[in-house]
Amino acid sequence: MTARGEETAALALHRFGFGPVPGSIVAIAHDPRGALLADLERPAAGWLSARMPSSEQAARAVFEFRAEQQAKQKLAQRAAKEAEAKSAAQATSDVTKAALAPAPPGPKPPENKGPQLPQQFIENEAQARFDAAIDADIGFVERLVWFWSNHFCISADKDVAMVGAYEREAIRPHVLGRFAEMLQAVERHPAMLFYLDNIRSMGADSIAGINGDKGLNENLAREILELHTLGVRSGYSQQDVTSFANVLTGWSWVDPGEPEHGGEFVFVKLLHQPGDQVVLGKPYPDSGATQGRAVLADLARHPATARHIAHKLACHFVADEPPPTLIDKLANRFKETDGNLKEVAKTLVTADESWTPRRTKLKPPSQWIVATLRLTGGQRPVAQAASNMDVTRVGVTKWPIGRTLAVQAALGEALWRPPAPNGWPDTEAAWIDGVPHRLDVANEIAGRLPAGLDPLTLLDSGLGPLASRDTRETIARAESRNQALALLVMTPEFLRR
Repeated sequence: MTARGEETAALALHRFGFGPVPGSIVAIAHDPRGALLADLERPAAGWLSARMPSSEQAARAVFEFRAEQQAKQKLAQRAAKEAEAKSAAQATSDVTKAALAPAPPGPKPPENKGPQLPQQFIENEAQARFDAAIDADIGFVERLVWFWSNHFCISADKDVAMVGAYEREAIRPHVLGRFAEMLQAVERHPAMLFYLDNIRSMGADSIAGINGDKGLNENLAREILELHTLGVRSGYSQQDVTSFANVLTGWSWVDPGEPEHGGEFVFVKLLHQPGDQVVLGKPYPDSGATQGRAVLADLARHPATARHIAHKLACHFVADEPPPTLIDKLANRFKETDGNLKEVAKTLVTADESWTPRRTKLKPPSQWIVATLRLTGGQRPVAQAASNMDVTRVGVTKWPIGRTLAVQAALGEALWRPPAPNGWPDTEAAWIDGVPHRLDVANEIAGRLPAGLDPLTLLDSGLGPLASRDTRETIARAESRNQALALLVMTPEFLRR
C-alpha cells in the first residue's frame, strides 16, 4: 500500500461517495477504482430494505387524514358557537357565582404527540434515505440515486404524501438499468403528473375539453424536453412542446379520495387530444396512452439526450466545468449501450479525466451533513415520533431525524423541496455563500461526540493524505477537542469532493 493509493482512495470516497468512514481509506487503497466498480455490482444495489407504504397508499392515507382533520375543525367550531350562545344566555345569572368561585385551573400544556401523518411519511422516508447513505461502505450507488432523484425532481411542497415513495418506486429500481425505463417510470408516476399539473391537462378537442371549456397544460411536456431529456438549446421548438403536451393529455391519476385505487396512474381517454401528432419531425399516430410512451422511447435514445445526461453527470461528480473529453466518453457510452446507466457509471469511474487531483466541487449541505455523520461514527439520525429527546447507544448521542431535516433546510437545501423543476443547483456558486452557516452545525455535532474521540485520528480517517500541513496544524492547535472536531469538518479538504 502506498501513500498515492491512500490519496486516490480518499479522493474516490469523497468524489464518488459520501466520504470515508473510519478505516475505509485503508480498506480500498489497493484498488480504489475497483471498489467503486464493485459497489455497482452489489446485489440489490440502490434498493432500500425498509418496507414503507406505496405512493398510492400514502396518497389515500393523507387524503383521509386531512378529511378527518377538516371534520374535527368543523365540529370544534360548532361546539365553540354553541358554548358561546349558552354562555351569553347565562351571563347575567352567573355573574355572582363566577365572582365567588375559585379561579379555574389554567389550560393544560399541549401534549407533544409528535409529527402528524403527512410529516411522518416524510420522516420515515428520510430516515431510510439517510440510513442508506450513512451506512454505505462506498456510497457510489447512493450518490447516483440522489443525482437522478434531483434530475427528475418533484417537491413535497406540492405533494407531501408521495415524494419519498416516488424516489423508491421510480428512481431506485432503474438507477443501474436503462435510462429509457427510468424515464417511462418517472413520467407516468402519479407524483410527477401531479407536480407538473398534467392531471389538469386536456386536449382542446377532447370530450372533456369541449364540455369543460378547458385546455392544455404544457408543463410536463416542456420539462421533459428541456430538463429530463434533450436539454435547452437542443433544437426543439414551441410547436414540439405543444404537440408533445397534446400527446400526454389523458395521463392522469385516480383522485386520492377514491378508497380503492386513489393515487394510481390512469389514462383518461376523455381528456386525450384526438389525432396524430408530430414531435421533432416524427409523426406519432393516435394510439392512446402508448402514443406518449412512443415519444418518450425516442427521446431517451436521442443524441441530444445522451449529451445532456453526460454533461450533468460529469458536472455533478467531477467539476463545474467538466473536461469535454469526459463528456464525450460518457455520451458515447450512453449511445453505444442504449442508455445503460450502469455502463455509463463504469465509464465515469474508469475515465482518467474523472480522477483529476484538483478538487473543485463543493459538497452541498445534504452531502456535507451525511459525510460529517459518517465520519464522526454512528451519528445516524433516529426517527422519533414523540419527542426530540436524545437517544444514546454505545455512548454516541444521535440526532432525531426531524432535527436532521431542520438543519438541512436551514442550510438552504430542504429535503425533497427543490426551488423549481430543474432541481437543486450543482455548482459552487450556489452554495459557497452558505458555508459559514455550517459552523454552528459542526459545533453541535462535535458537542455530541464521545469524549474519547481524538480529532487527529479522525482527521486521518476522514482525509488521510488529502489533509494539507496547514490543516493538520490548525486541528492540532485548536483550543479544545470540540473546536478541533468542528474545524475538521469545516476544512476546505472536507468541504470539497
